[in-house]
Amino acid sequence: MTAKPQLVLDLAGVLVSNFSSAVWLKLSEGSEISFQDIREQFDEIRKDLWTGKIKEEEFWGWMSQRMKQINKEQARELLMQSLEPLPGLNYLAEWSEIADIHIVSNHCKEWLEPILERVEPYTRSITISNQVGLSKPDIRIFQHVGKQFESGQTVVYIDDQEKNLIPVIELGWKTLLADKEHKWIEQVEPMLGESLL
Repeated sequence: MTAKPQLVLDLAGVLVSNFSSAVWLKLSEGSEISFQDIREQFDEIRKDLWTGKIKEEEFWGWMSQRMKQINKEQARELLMQSLEPLPGLNYLAEWSEIADIHIVSNHCKEWLEPILERVEPYTRSITISNQVGLSKPDIRIFQHVGKQFESGQTVVYIDDQEKNLIPVIELGWKTLLADKEHKWIEQVEPMLGESLL
């Protein structure tokens, strides 16, 4: 019997939406800081948040220094609600029949809890960057995920950012760029099926 192929998926931009501009607009409403400024400042600390150098609680401290009126609980809820399911999420059960599914995401695990509850039953492993201290495109996060399966197995990796696909080519993984129209979904089973022939 041939081993199942391995399907490695990003979360944001593949299975759930990325943070939208609407989140930053809402957070900056009535504040002394503009939408553009808060978004740019978040981009400056994003890597530290995604790798766990800054804990979620510290992030809210950082936010309250910039936006005095921010209500942490409401803002946290807004961030979590902004992560809307994308069509790929509906295929996890089907794909889990023909492949072992692994999730790797640059994110703050605390904000993903509702999504992870939906994803977990179909996955073999879940790697969230702030839990392992590594973020994509660092090849070490992919090597960490790769410890979950045997070498020599077919691995298909799907991400919505091309820069994150480049390192896994070195590991021998097949790659697929998730497009905004979700046409990538049609290509998953044929790519996985190649290893089952």
